[in-house]
Amino acid sequence: MKTFTLAGLAILVSVNALAAKKPVPVPAPLAVAEQGQAAPSPVLVTMGQELDREMPILSKASPPAYFINYTLTSTQRAEVMGSNGALLSSQESRARWLETQVRVGSYDLDNTHKVGNSAPTQTSYGVSVPIEDDAAVLRRAMWLQTEKQFTSASQGLIKITTSKEVQAQTLEEHAPDFSREQPHVFYGPEVSVHPDRKPWEEKVRLYTHAFRASPQILNSIVTFSALGENQYQVNSEGTRLQFGQIHYRLELFIQGKAPDGMDINRYFNFDWTNPADAPDDKTVLAQGQVLRKELEALVAAPLVEPYAGPALLTGRATAVFFHEVFGHRSEGFRQKDINEGQTFARKVGEPILPSFLSIYDDPTMKTIGKETLLGYYPFDDEGTPAERVTLVDRGILRNFEMSRQPLTGFPRSNGHGRRQIGAQPVSRQGNLIVQSSLAVTNAELRKKLVEEIKRQGKQFGLLIDDIAGGFTFTGRGQPQAFQVQPLVVYKVFANGQPDQLVRGVDIVGTPLVSLTKILATGDTPEIFNGYCGAESGSVPVAAIAPAILISEMEVQKKETSTDKPPILPPPAHDVKGARQ
Repeated sequence: MKTFTLAGLAILVSVNALAAKKPVPVPAPLAVAEQGQAAPSPVLVTMGQELDREMPILSKASPPAYFINYTLTSTQRAEVMGSNGALLSSQESRARWLETQVRVGSYDLDNTHKVGNSAPTQTSYGVSVPIEDDAAVLRRAMWLQTEKQFTSASQGLIKITTSKEVQAQTLEEHAPDFSREQPHVFYGPEVSVHPDRKPWEEKVRLYTHAFRASPQILNSIVTFSALGENQYQVNSEGTRLQFGQIHYRLELFIQGKAPDGMDINRYFNFDWTNPADAPDDKTVLAQGQVLRKELEALVAAPLVEPYAGPALLTGRATAVFFHEVFGHRSEGFRQKDINEGQTFARKVGEPILPSFLSIYDDPTMKTIGKETLLGYYPFDDEGTPAERVTLVDRGILRNFEMSRQPLTGFPRSNGHGRRQIGAQPVSRQGNLIVQSSLAVTNAELRKKLVEEIKRQGKQFGLLIDDIAGGFTFTGRGQPQAFQVQPLVVYKVFANGQPDQLVRGVDIVGTPLVSLTKILATGDTPEIFNGYCGAESGSVPVAAIAPAILISEMEVQKKETSTDKPPILPPPAHDVKGARQ
């Protein structure tokens, strides 16, 4: 998880003055959009009207509701999928999802408070609503969801108040439950996608048909998707947001199997936001040939035994490495939850990386050069503007990715509260960016790898060229370890013999040790775009990093299948059968 082109935030209209005049949690008036903004959608107006009706009543209930938030997400999706030269599916869909959050109690203590090992009182919420702009139907859905959420929140607060009296709390758990944030009003233009699926149907046939030339490719799938998503958000503090985002993606995926039964997969994706930037056939077919050659080589490659020693990770591999090893542990909510390992909770101001490395997370960046960054968003899912956050400055831990769940010493959100539709927002990564002040050319970095191999008296080191993804354990009841899954790995020999492609390894380790083993970096950042799954679901992210040289990295044997490759050759490659 990649010179940077900064994408400016949309203009915000502050309604802080309005909020300041209303110390009681009652709805703030809907502010007027600044010149140049779009008009508020009828959907947003309806949501504001229903909120204005409900909040004065529930703020006087017992226990009182002090905060209500509504988010409606309207989604348009088109998808075309092909396999092995034929069309699998071609479809379009539209949907709207309404999410409601009611908090009772106060900013300091409310129904979301977690006591010890107790589960949160609200883990997901939402309901499907009609795609038509029918104000009466939408207000009815909001009313029913509010009633449901208020009842659940009220019961949850009673249990929490009782539990607090009998259970000890850590210093981190004494932080407030919800941060006080300045409300914002922004009306962006609504977006829509209307791709012509017919050309893409032909393209997925073409792209997957090309893979049939290889007998080692057992299956191929190519998927084109277009997503247009509009978000409308109102809350009782005065926030009113309307904005949309468009994303196009083309995914190439092929599968093979080694003689010993190990599954071999290769994958590549293209991402863009402007229809004119779609990759042409020549580019896609060329990338397909790269995947084919890599898969064929991996099928024939030898297994590598467990190993600990020098390793060089290329930029895309480094990006995933930092996303898993560092990124998840810098998410703010993990520092507060007693069930988490809290690896970095009390290390602010201390060195956790070599002094030549700095890391920040900047979801305001749409692109780097011409490449789209999936981790871009103008506002997070709690209505807070996205912010660039310096996490590590010259090796020293300085900050965390924060949602509206405060920490002691970190009382406010920095716009990183994120979620998949239907889950509660928590602090998550956006665009994680690694920078180095000890950068050399990638060729020089490879020389340093060979020097380190010789210095340690090893026969070889590893060059990790691509990574599929990985996972990390952050819970206190588990080992504080990570596992990253390489796709393309080479042995680099100390005696100068040609590199050897190998397979069958996963990178493993523990974060505090692994992060201190970095010796130097390359000078060319690379981008990894993907989707990250965690407590609040799957969210789009990017990571940007240069290649890194690590003095010691451990790899273990990859989990494998015992099923052997097919006995029969593919029909198109059965020369003997074709003659009969």
